[in-house]
Amino acid sequence: MQNDEQPFVDAAEAAHGNGGNGGDGVRIRRRSLALIAVGAVALTGAGFGASLLIKSPAQAAADSRPPAPSVITTLVEYRALTSSMVLRGTVVAGQSVEITPGGGAADGGSPTVSKLPLKAGDEVRAGRLLVEISGRPVIALQGTVPLYRDLKPGAQGSDVAQLQDALQRLGHSTSPDNRGRFGEGTKAAVTKLYDAAGYEPVQVGGAEGSAAVTTAETQVTSAERELDDAKEAFETAEASSGSGTGSTSSTGSTTGTAAEADGDGRDLEPLRKAVNRAREDLATAREGLAAAKAASGPMVPSGEVTFLESFPARVQDLPVRLGGKVQGTVMTVAAGPLVVHAYVPDHQKGLIRPDQKAELLSEADGATANASVRSIATTRTTPRTDAGAQDGQPAAGQAGGQADADGYLMVVTPGRPLEAEWTGQNVRLTVLAATTGGKVLVVPVSAVSAGADGATVVTVLEDDGKQRRVRVKPGTTGDGHVEVTPLGSGALREGARVVTGVRADDAAPGGTG
Repeated sequence: MQNDEQPFVDAAEAAHGNGGNGGDGVRIRRRSLALIAVGAVALTGAGFGASLLIKSPAQAAADSRPPAPSVITTLVEYRALTSSMVLRGTVVAGQSVEITPGGGAADGGSPTVSKLPLKAGDEVRAGRLLVEISGRPVIALQGTVPLYRDLKPGAQGSDVAQLQDALQRLGHSTSPDNRGRFGEGTKAAVTKLYDAAGYEPVQVGGAEGSAAVTTAETQVTSAERELDDAKEAFETAEASSGSGTGSTSSTGSTTGTAAEADGDGRDLEPLRKAVNRAREDLATAREGLAAAKAASGPMVPSGEVTFLESFPARVQDLPVRLGGKVQGTVMTVAAGPLVVHAYVPDHQKGLIRPDQKAELLSEADGATANASVRSIATTRTTPRTDAGAQDGQPAAGQAGGQADADGYLMVVTPGRPLEAEWTGQNVRLTVLAATTGGKVLVVPVSAVSAGADGATVVTVLEDDGKQRRVRVKPGTTGDGHVEVTPLGSGALREGARVVTGVRADDAAPGGTG
């Protein structure tokens, strides 16, 4: 028994520290056990990591597939849709008139600028002297039709009526002339116009015209005297015929006093005929005098009057100097309300029509103005190397003129008169090219597609993720959106989601782009 118990005694002693070597052994054994446990854990982790890196061929193929695609959607809107286009335009006067005096100097020399009362930029009023050429004036009057002929007394027509209207606006009455007829009243008004400008009006025919009136007056005077002489002769013969009433002629017939011979045996009938003929000659002479007077008097040469649409106007260009010889245009005058000229390119021409709304923006000071399209040309304007005025285009020397314009000329009229500071500015012009006129269903252009059957459709994404094709009829397009009309009751509504594209990522289906 004692031999069996000895090991237990030794162990107990060792536990109680009996002998230093026994305690150190216990500690060593404990440390070894801890290291073994840590190593086992490390090996377990390494095995798990290796299992993540090592995949079967099937798993590798599955992981290499792209993720399921997701659609991009947007909401169907119910609103008014507008489409606008932005262009550059130049503010110009509604009318630009080049003054080119015709004819030569009175003495046969070259026409010369003899007076230059205005300079570029000056304001022009009706009745104002614009320039003097070889001593003769060029006067501004209000009218829309250029003077294409000399207006002389006796002339008739709408151009005469325009002259009369212009004279009356200045306070020069043309009464009692009928409108459109150049008569005595119009002559008097023309004389007053020239007097106010400081000139004598040109007389029809000059000295010859006056001579014609003088000749006609002489003929009237002569005819009046002949009538007086004839009447006197007849009255004298009639008085001296006595009481020849009922006397018997040499043939034995009885005649009245009108047919009887006077006491001297002379017949009164030739004297009576002479009186009548003298009266006729006098009437003819008076008619000739009236015609001579009607055809004489002050006239308006076509080169001495310039008609402008409205006032005040403004001197736009003045390429001549005092004393210079006249060779072509001596002055360009801008008149009428300011408008905007813009040139529309080929691909946008079909979007423009008269009366479309527009907006002007002056980038000089930020001012804006509402406007509308007045007209658009039917023929294309090509770039020009000269600056000569053409119909519907700015004249030479006009500030801001587009001599190299390319496209279809569009004229835009401001809703209110623009201030003079706008003249010549290059402005931004926004034209409302199309509008739905009211609220409609609107989707992005990218949401509309054509199916294999040729139908135009949009694809609606339902709440459960299903997609539904809806046939639509497209309408007005603008700002990247298009008006759509569903071809079926209840097929499309405001707030529905329509597919606009596909995104190849892992976003949830139905995500909004």
